[in-house]
Amino acid sequence: MEKMENQVFMPRIGEQAPEFTAITTQGTINFPKDYEGKWVIFFSHPADFTPVCTSEFMTFASMEKQFQEANCELLGLSVDGLYSHIAWLRTIKEKIEYKGMKDVEVKFPLIEDITMEVSKKYGMIMEGESNTKAVRAVFFVDPKGTIRTILYYPLSIGRNFDEIYRALIALQTADAFEVACPADWRPGDDVIVPTAGSCGVAKERMDDVENLDCKDWFFCTKKLDKDLVLNTVLKK
Repeated sequence: MEKMENQVFMPRIGEQAPEFTAITTQGTINFPKDYEGKWVIFFSHPADFTPVCTSEFMTFASMEKQFQEANCELLGLSVDGLYSHIAWLRTIKEKIEYKGMKDVEVKFPLIEDITMEVSKKYGMIMEGESNTKAVRAVFFVDPKGTIRTILYYPLSIGRNFDEIYRALIALQTADAFEVACPADWRPGDDVIVPTAGSCGVAKERMDDVENLDCKDWFFCTKKLDKDLVLNTVLKK
């Protein structure tokens, strides 16, 4: 097949996160090697000194400790240069107030990507949105460097941070307890037991009324205590 000139390539869920070395506001990093053993929320934003991005960075910075308690680090990127990043983050701390947040110091790394090398590896530059700015992408990378979830927002819409955090906790819960999380799941809600792989297992599940709630052979849920979930996922 002939390669399209402006075709956007992006990694997929389940693939290893593309490796790169980059200069950031917190020094040089090697990704994902430097984050081995931790979850990472790796996100891009269109440009420094823009209002939607400013609201997002203030929100991420205000939630950084909450993410770290879930063994997750934050890593940002834009195609602007390092000195622009530093000036913008200083302005946020000294001048901007948003939804009660003020004097917000952004401590997590913000990648300089003026060559767009990293952005292109992750499919963050999209012709339909802009040829020179990264869309609002969010990559959830697990402790083994595997991409587990991808969210994309257009330039004009800010991200839902409640959903980003909910998805992170749900991913870790699904891994830890070998279950699936249904729509709108939050800690304390019932979880879904993986679909039975045989007729015998399906019958056993339908008969197990004490531990499982089976609406049919393929749809079985069970209780999962909120404190158990949080004690497993969050650092104490």
